[in-house]
Parts: sequence; C-alpha cells; structure tokens
Amino acid sequence: MSLDITPFQARRQRLLATLQASGGGVAILPTAPERLRNRDAHYGYRFDSYFYYLTGFREPEAVLVLVAGDTPRSLLFCRNKDVEREIWDGFRFGPEAARDSFGFDEAYAIGELDDQLARLLADQPAIFHSVGYEPDWDSRIAAALNRVRAQARSGARAPEQIRDIRSLIDEMRLVKDDAELALMRRAADISGAAHRRAMRTARPGTREYEVEAELLHEFRRGGSQAPAYTSIVASGANACVLHYVENDRVMQNGELLLIDAGCELDGYASDITRSFPVNGRFSGPQKAAYELVLAAQAAAIAEIRPGASWNAGHDAAVRVLAQGFIDLGLLAGSLDGVLETGSYRQFYMHRTGHWLGLDVHDAGDYKLAGEWRPLVAGNVLTVEPGCYIRPADGVPEAFWNIGIRIEDDALVTPDGCEILTTAAPKSVADIEALMADR
Repeated sequence: MSLDITPFQARRQRLLATLQASGGGVAILPTAPERLRNRDAHYGYRFDSYFYYLTGFREPEAVLVLVAGDTPRSLLFCRNKDVEREIWDGFRFGPEAARDSFGFDEAYAIGELDDQLARLLADQPAIFHSVGYEPDWDSRIAAALNRVRAQARSGARAPEQIRDIRSLIDEMRLVKDDAELALMRRAADISGAAHRRAMRTARPGTREYEVEAELLHEFRRGGSQAPAYTSIVASGANACVLHYVENDRVMQNGELLLIDAGCELDGYASDITRSFPVNGRFSGPQKAAYELVLAAQAAAIAEIRPGASWNAGHDAAVRVLAQGFIDLGLLAGSLDGVLETGSYRQFYMHRTGHWLGLDVHDAGDYKLAGEWRPLVAGNVLTVEPGCYIRPADGVPEAFWNIGIRIEDDALVTPDGCEILTTAAPKSVADIEALMADR
C-alpha cells in the first residue's frame, strides 16, 4: 500500500492538541458500518468521512480512539488478520500491521473495544463522539460509561461531560491541506474529462442513461473509485427538476441536456454541472438563458477571496439573474422590486454553492454567531447558479422547459480563488466547437 500517512498523523495531532486545550478527554470515532442491500448482498462499502480524515484506514469494523491526557495517544481497533476470510473477502491489515502502516500508537482487535473503553474512559473529564449520529453508538458509549460508574467503589470516575466531536473536526476540514488539494485537483480533472466525453457522445435519439454510462466509464478509467453522488443526466423538461436521477428519457433534437456529475477519488469529491444542446447548437432563447447563468456565475466567482462573506457570491449571482429575468421578459418590474418580493425564485430557487471535500456537501457551518462566515484560504466551495423555466402563464413559450445550471469547484487562495474544474468547457463557443468535432 502506497499511502502517505503524514497528513493523517498531523491531523490526529492537531485534534489531540485541541482536545487537550479544552481540558482533555477521550474521543471515539467509528467508521461506517457495512450495509445490506438485499438478503446477503451488501452495498459497496464506503468509510465514514470523519474517521477516514483522521486515519486513512479504509476497512470496515474499525474505531479510532484518541486519548488527550498526560500522554496523548491514538489507538485503532480493527478486524483481526484472518487468512481464511481473506480468501473470500480480500486483504486485511490486522492490528499489528495497521498500527505500523498508519502510524498509530496502539492497535487492538475490534472485539476488545468494549472492555478497553471502560479502562480508557476511567478518570477522564470528557468523552467526545458524534452525539446522536448513530443511535447504536450512543447506546454503546452509555454502556461503557455505566461500566466505569460501576467501578466507583474502587475509585474510578466516569467522564462528567459528553461533547460532540464533529464541530471540532468540521473546523479542521474546512481548510484543506496540500494532500487534500492534490486529490481534489485530480478528481476535478477526471470529472472534467467525463463531461467532455458526455458532450462528444450525446445525440438526439439516445437515452440519458447512455450518457450516464459514458460518465461512469471515464470516472473509472481515470482512477476514481466511484461517483461522488448519483449523477443527474436531465434532458428537456427533466432539467427543471433539481434532483432528477431517473436518467432514462430519450433525448430530443432541440433540447438542452443538464449533467450534474462528479467523481470521488480516494474519498474526495468533485462536483461539476454543465448544460449544453443535445444537437450541438444553442437556439437563440437557450443561448440567452445560458449566457445569463454564465454571467451570474462570473459575478459570484468575483466575490470569492479571503475575508469575503460566504453569502457575497450568492447575493451577486441573484442580482445578475434577477435583472436578466427582467430583460428576457420572464419577470416584470424593477430589480429592487424583484429582489424584495423574491419573485426571481420562480426561476432560481436554490443557493449558489456549498462546501466541498470528503463529502459532496462537506462539513462546516456557514454562519458564525449568526453572521455569514468569512472565507479563508484553503476553503473549497462550489459555485452553481442556474435557471429553471417551467411552462407558466406569462412565460414566453420559447423559454419553456429550459433548465440550466453551471457549476464549478473553487479554491480560496491567499489572493482570490482558483477554479479547479476548468477541464470541463463552459463557454458557448467552446461547447459548440467540441460538439461539432464529435
């Protein structure tokens, strides 16, 4: 296995220092369980993001325990080495090899966890875990606390505080380190290649899932392990359904195709949306609506820099879109009036972005003390304005069933921002040129 464990060790040390500064205690972070799909078939396994962020360990049935005390240390509990099971299920590290390979101070068999927890929690001031996230784990930790309390006559004291660990890790995850950014850039490049492939292969008369198959092919060919989320391949009126995933309609000449798809690479997500004509040429109304959304995205991107409010990009995009809806004859009235009444939401009803990282909607609060969070270098966010024009009274028929979203991934840099997803064409000229060369 060729994994640089240095970033994971550094994150554990940072978290241990934070726990120590808060008074010490024990943090417990399990990975995700395996899930049955049906009968004895499982869903493809995917580790828990918090657990992986701190460990780099991908096997199921594993738990990280961090002890912040006089001697801070990290412990891994994992499956035993089992040569017979490896014949059926593949390689297992086992505790000893996992300890050495991933840089833990100690490692034990997962079957020892409950007994060890009672020992580790004794005389600690606090326990940190994902409160309420997995009811089974809430019960398991409560049982461990009760075992410590049962030792009161021998002088053992149970932690008096139970605190949620996620908020502490969220703050860490909001600022990506060099190892994370390298993966996100590569994931963005793979996804960009997949969108180019989709543009080259989409044609009237083919089904949406045929294009989806081309996306999946390019993801895997590029080294991605899986899509980061269920791909949206939405033609015609389907493009006006924000989370459309059936992907089974026959695409028609003269329609737009909206694709929201990104791959996951070593746990890290990319997230790209492109909208383009199935036949390779934008009609007049399609081009007008498309260039409006593109201008809104440019206005949002221009607001991304350290110190800027998280919401500044959204506000900038909304102003451009609202004025454009008036100019296109979709709305009547003044810009201030449209913004005040919120009538623009008939055609644009979602936010302009979200955090991106180990999760496609990544960890981290958007407000601090009731105010929009200021951006800092190392944040990664999406920028994805859109317009969705359904048939309605007062809406010119030439615009009916035009659904457009343009989404890119942006890294906040010390001087502004870097768009990670430039590999996917998005200007009208570039899209039409690529599709003309199919």
